[in-house]
Amino acid sequence: MKRWSGCLAALAALSFVAAVAGYGSALEGYSQVAHPVGLLGARGISHASGFNAFGFVVPGLLAAAVAWRLRRTMSDDMPWAARIGAWLALLSALAFAAQGLLPLDPDDLEATTSHAHATAWTLWWVALLPAVLLLAIGLRGEPARRVLALASLVVAILVACLTLLPLEWLVPAIAERVVFVAWLAWLLLAAREPVG
Repeated sequence: MKRWSGCLAALAALSFVAAVAGYGSALEGYSQVAHPVGLLGARGISHASGFNAFGFVVPGLLAAAVAWRLRRTMSDDMPWAARIGAWLALLSALAFAAQGLLPLDPDDLEATTSHAHATAWTLWWVALLPAVLLLAIGLRGEPARRVLALASLVVAILVACLTLLPLEWLVPAIAERVVFVAWLAWLLLAAREPVG
């Protein structure tokens, strides 16, 4: 099961990175340092449905499977913080997948469809932040899980800084990508967790 979980996490990361790089290079005028990832799947953009599938839905569902396995590796006598953190990681992964089902409307960012996409993105990080914080707290006393506890703390700090700091202090497109990559790297570590 551990090997399959690692493969799922690697496939999630590969699918997301390949979709962002591939669809981003195919879209004329698209800049990885200036445009949000969600623009690649926006309504009216060529190949948007392909990007939404491989950039959001597939990675999100694979991440949900990894989070489900992480929760199942935890025995009932483990700290409640770790167990709740794993459930929140599952919710976060499902919200990530939902971004692909709720594409932006680039012509009207105030439209209901754009708000739905923004809500899914917000739910993704709002669930991820307490998930990794609770996992960092709950796993810190578990010798076999200290690496994941430390990685969870690092991801929590990155998510908090790069989503909550004022936009004028950040380059939003780069901040978004750093948070996505940090989450995917964390996912690869979470997939390696021992049963216990």
